[in-house]
Amino acid sequence: MSGWTGVKAGRVLVVDDDEVIRRLIAVNLRLEGFEVTTAVDGEDALGMVHEVRPDLVTLDVVMPRLDGIRTAARLRADPRTAGLKIVMISACAQSSDVARAREAGVDAYLTKPFDPDQLTAVVRGLAIVPH
Repeated sequence: MSGWTGVKAGRVLVVDDDEVIRRLIAVNLRLEGFEVTTAVDGEDALGMVHEVRPDLVTLDVVMPRLDGIRTAARLRADPRTAGLKIVMISACAQSSDVARAREAGVDAYLTKPFDPDQLTAVVRGLAIVPH
């Protein structure tokens, strides 16, 4: 990020019930300069989002308690979080899954296994905010 003057990476809330995936996403984003907080499912994320105040949320689709699609829809329905950028990262790769995510208001959809460079490029493109 040394060549990126006048911008900051921003805050990301990473939501995935798989600890290994959660850590992998978080490490890659931290290496790009993002401030990262993690949550284990949609309920956890909704409980944290107002305190963390992220610029972007990554969501898995399949999670216990509250899945990623319903979490995205609830974030979009709340005026305080309606403008959040949302990136879905999921093993669900069928066109119907992507369509459901788009209907819920997701900004980008990546499939697992994901390319870390693609992940950071998508998040960077959506989450960088001017100083």
